[in-house]
Amino acid sequence: MPQIVIIGSGFGGLTAVRTLRKQGCRDPITLISPRPVLFYYASLIWVPAGLRSEEDLTVPLDKFFKRHNVKYHQGTVTGLNDRQVQTDNGTLAFDSLIIASGGRFIKKLPGIEHIYTPCEGYAPTKAYSDRLAALEGGTLAFGFASNPKEPVAMRGGPIFEFLFGIDTLLRKQKRRDKFELVFFSPAAEPGKRLGGKAVKALLGEMEKYNIRTHLGHKMKGFSADAVHTEGGDIASDLTLFMPGMTGPAWAANSGLPLSEGGFFQADAYCRVPGFKGIYAVGDGGSHPGPQWLPKQAHMADLQAEAAAKNLLAEQQGQEAQHQFKTELICIIDTLDKGVLIYRNSKRAMLMPKLRFFNWAKRLFEWLYLRPYR
Repeated sequence: MPQIVIIGSGFGGLTAVRTLRKQGCRDPITLISPRPVLFYYASLIWVPAGLRSEEDLTVPLDKFFKRHNVKYHQGTVTGLNDRQVQTDNGTLAFDSLIIASGGRFIKKLPGIEHIYTPCEGYAPTKAYSDRLAALEGGTLAFGFASNPKEPVAMRGGPIFEFLFGIDTLLRKQKRRDKFELVFFSPAAEPGKRLGGKAVKALLGEMEKYNIRTHLGHKMKGFSADAVHTEGGDIASDLTLFMPGMTGPAWAANSGLPLSEGGFFQADAYCRVPGFKGIYAVGDGGSHPGPQWLPKQAHMADLQAEAAAKNLLAEQQGQEAQHQFKTELICIIDTLDKGVLIYRNSKRAMLMPKLRFFNWAKRLFEWLYLRPYR
């Protein structure tokens, strides 16, 4: 029977499993990842307020794997070689492969060790939260950047959420007046891929809540008490920063075509060009689409669905016919309210800040994780 291997136990990898089984696939599926868990990164924004713990965000996948007849292989991928996936815990042969291993943040700026990158996981987010709780006052800096070789490779949404959420938290704690909040970005219009109205609204919210901005200046690096840019330094007692993204470390040993930014090249059907039966989805891939094509879980899910369906069609000798849907859905949460942003190929929509969207984000978390618990 054809051997299907999936790399990654994140959003894209698990959606691929569910789609394959839903489509009636009974072939053996092996999933590779360092840990047999799904970590729900989207709710890290609530950690500083004490609303989520590591246990809340970490979902063991043993039951899910059993229900879907998936063989789990614990290991870290190191490369590919002649239809085999190489890991630090052995080699696995495959007939079809879905790469959903995610990307990684570019850590080249001098002094990057002085900042906290929340989307790297729970540990840095909790460390930042503990530092914040211990501070009696000072300047808090929040920023994000992109990959200069592939500008779409950024993740700015969570930084907006941390910024507004911590502003709300400090106000609830009645100590906002002891802190200055600064938002910085080398982009003159940060968050532009969310749409022009969204950028205007987000910057308007910053002005409304007395959050200083430092925009349009190339990054130079960091130190323990400052952010350094070509437009001057920003004093900072605590810095939250999301660097630009690139592909996984093992991409260079894959033998697969890579984009200029270091991601696996993939077409509109999520196929890696020139390699039959190999697909790339999620943050680790470089896919065709508009300049605002997001690096987010929802996009990984949409690409994984298309990849799984095309994989099965290819096994049956048919042409791929499922292109992934291009869509951006984002709720910028402010801890007690939220702003809904939606964009597709035809329109961009911004809904006003409402408490309903905070509730909707919490409900979506529960609904999304339910199939994996």
